[in-house]
This record gives sequence, structure tokens and C-alpha cells, in this order.
Amino acid sequence: MTAPSILTVILNYRTPAMTLRAAEAALSAQDGLNAELLIVDNDSGDGSFETLKEAVCARDWPVRVLQSGHNGGFGAGNNFGMRAGLSNGQAPDFYYILNSDAFPDPGGIRALRDHLVAHPNVGFVGSYIKGEAGTAHQSAFRFPSALGEFEGAIRFGPVSRLLRASIVPLPVPEETVMVDWLAGASMMMRARTLEEIGFFDETFFLYFEETDLCRRAALAGWPTVFVRDSEVVHIGSVSTGMKGWARVPQYWFDSRWYYFTKNHGAAYAAYATCLHLTGGLLHRLRRLIEQKPQDTPDQFLRHLARHALGALLSPRQPEPQPLPGLGTDPKREGDSL
Repeated sequence: MTAPSILTVILNYRTPAMTLRAAEAALSAQDGLNAELLIVDNDSGDGSFETLKEAVCARDWPVRVLQSGHNGGFGAGNNFGMRAGLSNGQAPDFYYILNSDAFPDPGGIRALRDHLVAHPNVGFVGSYIKGEAGTAHQSAFRFPSALGEFEGAIRFGPVSRLLRASIVPLPVPEETVMVDWLAGASMMMRARTLEEIGFFDETFFLYFEETDLCRRAALAGWPTVFVRDSEVVHIGSVSTGMKGWARVPQYWFDSRWYYFTKNHGAAYAAYATCLHLTGGLLHRLRRLIEQKPQDTPDQFLRHLARHALGALLSPRQPEPQPLPGLGTDPKREGDSL
């Protein structure tokens, strides 16, 4: 029997050198598998596309480089690559999305493939993510909830113990286990699952798109599994600059609000926001009493409240974008092998 086919998609946005490093690691990790690698430049506009094409050609890599033509965000860029399919025009059995700042260990991709093959009821699998020094990164989570918003904002031990079943970040699993959702830095997805539920919702520009996708899969009966044997080194926030945020950008607030309204309704989104604001204010008060510096981004709570109020008062809310499935043919500008 022919081994299941895999399409690896790496999305680049103004990080061509890092993307090439990720591509090199992916090519090594998928050696011996029935796999192809595709790099999508998400309309960087800084010469990344040309740099990537030239480098792939110079290194004689069996890699396609495509230009999305429009930066619609993380989900849209990965959708573009997945819709491109294999070089023969067919859809693969599995899609593997890898961040441009993530580098699979030698057996990292195979471990994900093997789990999907051995467990045909599983929709998505993801990796154990670690830093360059080997420190584990948070990558497994519960679905967000109103109580989870409160716990995450107040950050107070007694409250966290009381609401432990609502804490969104899970302790890093020490073994392969089913989870609600996984970070999209290294995730393999069954094509059959995506045929049923659609690809990423492109209304999300950045953040919450993996959460929404895994939730749709779970509701359709396709669980998500953290695979401990698959290890990937991840630098993190290279394209977004999240680690250095002085203020949280508008698209994070948009994505958060859209996730809650889409999945739970506007009233629940407002309730979750109120709990977040309450927890955040209590956290700030405790830091003040303890004479410790504040540790949330500048004016975060004010911006969160203002965004929620504006969303509630606005007569027009974002409409979900069509969830593109398999079989559509994207523009193949710059396609190269």
C-alpha cells in the first residue's frame, strides 16, 4: 500500500532566513515519508518571496514557493497553501502546518503521521514544543470560557485552585493525551476532517484561529491529540513581535471577541469580558498593595473594555468568511520545484 501523503506548509511573513531554516529542518524530518514541502509568502512586500525562490533554486530543494498575493493573516495564508494541494494537483491525506520559526526534530513529523495512521478517529495532532535551550513551551489548552477569562486575568493562587477545571493553559503533558486545542506552530490535520468542517475561518487575522478550528473539529466528533513523541524547537513571536508588545494590537481584540460571539453569542462574550475586566482590576489592585510593578500591557484593560463596548454598540459585526475546502485552485504565482 502507498504511504499516506503529507503536504507541509510553512507560512512566511518577512522572515525569509528563518523560514529557510525551518524548511531545511522540515525536509530532514520528512525524509523517507511520502511528503512534499510548500512555502507560502504571505504578501511580505519586502523581497522575501524573491529571496525564498532564489534560495530554494540555489539549494536545489524539492520545494514549491508560492505568493499568496494578499496578507489575510495566519489562517488565510495557511488555507492558501493547503488549497494548493500536492504538486500533482491532488489533495494529500494529511496537512502539516509549521511556523517559520519552528524546527522539527528528526522524528517529529513521522510521530504525528504515525499517530493519525494508528488512530483514524483523530482529526488533529500536535507536537511537544520546546525552546532552543530545551525548555518546554505551553502548547496544549482547554477551550476558552468566561470563568477561564476570570482566572487568567486575576492570576491568584486560591482562585486558580478553585477554578482549576477552567484554566485555559494546560500543564505541559508528559505523555500523549487528548486536549481541547493545540498551538498551530506544529500541527498535522487529517484531510478528511477538513473536508467535513472546512479550513481556518479567515475572519480571524491572527490568534484564536486554531482554537476555533479545533472546536469545530471536536463538535464534529474529531478529537485533537498532543503527541509527546513529536518534538519541535520553536523560537516564538518572530513575525508578530508579541514578546515585545507594549500594547496589545487591535487584531487580538478583534479575534478574541469574534471567537466568543461566533461560538457562544454576544451576551456570553460581554459576560466573559466583564469577568476578565473584574479579574484584571483585582490583579492590578493586588500588585499595587504589594508594591509590585504592573505586569500587563499598557492600558490593556481600558482597551479591552472599549473594544467590547464598541462591538456591542456597533450595528455591524464581522461576518464569518467562507470556510474554503478542498479542490479549489489558488493562484500559483512563483510555483517552483
